[in-house]
Amino acid sequence: MSSGTATENTMPPDAPEVEGKVKSCDRQVERQEEGTDKAECLEPMSKRQRKKLLKQKQWEEQKDLRRQKRKEKRQKRKLERQSKSDPSNEGNDRKRMRRDVVPSTLRLIVDCSFDDLMVLKLLAHGKAFCGGLSEGLCKNKLCCIQDVKKLHKQIQRCYAENRKAFHPVQFYLTSHGGQLKSNMNENDKGWVNWKDIQIRTEHYSELIKKEDLVYLTSDSPDVLSELDERKAYVIGGLVDHNHHKGITYKKAVEQGIGHAQLPLGNFVKMNSRKVLAVNHVFEIILAYLEKRDWKEAFFSVLPQRKGAVPLGEANDSSQRALSEKEGEDNDSDSN
Repeated sequence: MSSGTATENTMPPDAPEVEGKVKSCDRQVERQEEGTDKAECLEPMSKRQRKKLLKQKQWEEQKDLRRQKRKEKRQKRKLERQSKSDPSNEGNDRKRMRRDVVPSTLRLIVDCSFDDLMVLKLLAHGKAFCGGLSEGLCKNKLCCIQDVKKLHKQIQRCYAENRKAFHPVQFYLTSHGGQLKSNMNENDKGWVNWKDIQIRTEHYSELIKKEDLVYLTSDSPDVLSELDERKAYVIGGLVDHNHHKGITYKKAVEQGIGHAQLPLGNFVKMNSRKVLAVNHVFEIILAYLEKRDWKEAFFSVLPQRKGAVPLGEANDSSQRALSEKEGEDNDSDSN
């Protein structure tokens, strides 16, 4: 008890006086700060500050008016959208277009029976060959696998174009299986739900009468002048990079079915071969059914990289080039 009392009495005698002085100073500082705040409040506002406060007040008062204007704008946009979707108005509304569709009776078949020519195989001695080509002739061992993927993409394009065409054809995919089916299962599982298409494992000869079949091949001597919508036209589902020239024509002759080529040479001059991709042939036929004009159909579909120009213009340009060359030769002779 005595030690505790001693500790408490160790505070210096002048401590209360110091503490009082500190408290007095604190009160003085507080009074000064209060005086400063009052002085600031009493200071007159500048013209800019008054304007700012007035604008803020107006903004708050007009809040309901702005909300009403936004609501009216939304209603206006909604009415505009509804008027555009009205069938009586011109436009590209998808539903309106679907109502205008008149399906064609023409049957268009993509023949997928060339799967064995677009698959990389392995021989017993370990060397790879591609669709009957030796390893040396095949530029890339993966080219055939890539070709199957390309064919799949071309078929996807055919399906999409037929779905939105004004005169969609009766679309068939025959001899479906092998690498193509595997690729579709892997990369496009939704193909099983495709509409307005017949995807069959059977060969087209098992599904359609022989006399109705016409194989479209650029090697055929017969040229189409118009499409017979009672017929079934066959497109060879093959991406071959010129490895299998004439194979579709040979197949048609062997099977004893009709064959023909599109009248491309009558209207178009191209820098490349007249062999077109599956989807290009498909789209040209859709375009012809709508326009009933081969020239318009070709130039609405053919890609620019093909260097396609109207036949008359190509002849004119070549004639001009020949005349210019002759003029240059005459000038050189006179010199």
